[in-house]
Amino acid sequence: MSTIVGNIAAMVREPSGRPSVRAVKFWAWNAAVGWTFFAALQVLWMLLADAWTQPLHLVGLGLTALAAIVHVTVMPRWRYRVHRWEITEDAIFVRSGWFTQETRVAPIARLQTVDSRRGFLSRMMGLTSVTITTASSAGALTIHALDDAVAADVVAVLAEVAQHSEGDAT
Repeated sequence: MSTIVGNIAAMVREPSGRPSVRAVKFWAWNAAVGWTFFAALQVLWMLLADAWTQPLHLVGLGLTALAAIVHVTVMPRWRYRVHRWEITEDAIFVRSGWFTQETRVAPIARLQTVDSRRGFLSRMMGLTSVTITTASSAGALTIHALDDAVAADVVAVLAEVAQHSEGDAT
């Protein structure tokens, strides 16, 4: 029984890998784009409804601006402090989120596919996200905002592990 507890404790340790330091800027830009779109819709509605003279609409726009500033400045740094990942001989560890945080551990033997994703803004900033699909009903694990070179190494290592794994990933 103590061996099982020791093995579980080793699997639940703090993962050592971090996203790229550029992830903070990337997440801030993503948030800013979303808030800009939302604020533009508010301004458009105010123009079309001729609502500039109504204080409640102006208060709403001010609250939107305040929420956007807080979100764009706080969320990226918070996510950077939370996000971690690590690949060991036995498992893949991923911790992600910011408001709601999730820690996932997937045994290497359950690995099925490894994918990388680079959107437009990600490519501009030299970042890649790696998604690892396993035989789990909880869904895939994603390691967010890695430097392109680090992500390429992660994909290569996991592809090699998947090829030589004796498990059937089910």
